[in-house]
Amino acid sequence: MMSRFNLAKADPEAYKAMLGLENYLAASGLDKRLYELVKTRASQINGCAYCINMHVRDAMKLGETAQRLFLLDAWRETDLFTAKERAVLALTEAMTLIAGSPVPDEVYDAAAAQLTAKEMAAVIMAVVAINGWNRIAITSHTPLD
Repeated sequence: MMSRFNLAKADPEAYKAMLGLENYLAASGLDKRLYELVKTRASQINGCAYCINMHVRDAMKLGETAQRLFLLDAWRETDLFTAKERAVLALTEAMTLIAGSPVPDEVYDAAAAQLTAKEMAAVIMAVVAINGWNRIAITSHTPLD
């Protein structure tokens, strides 16, 4: 697949704005492995090969297991994920698929019960960020590294 567009080259300020969100997330204290699970799961839903490839590798560098990554799209069917991770993954899915229906109260409440208010803010912004990156990469046909 040929690349259509490179955001960083076309408009460095637009790319810088997206990196600003990433800088916030890096400083937010959000667990880095949890963030990689969020990024990978949203990317799976959106079908973003570039982002799945990147975030699976990044997760493995942080010590995430291959088994958990192989089973991430079936996380509900395993006991491999903690209650906190399960709540965050459910919120990630609901937010990513929001066009089909709003985030259910029970999904939001389960995440809120597992996260501090600051963590909830970071998780919500993490889902917003990866969905934005997915849309950029898919639209531009960003090639795999």
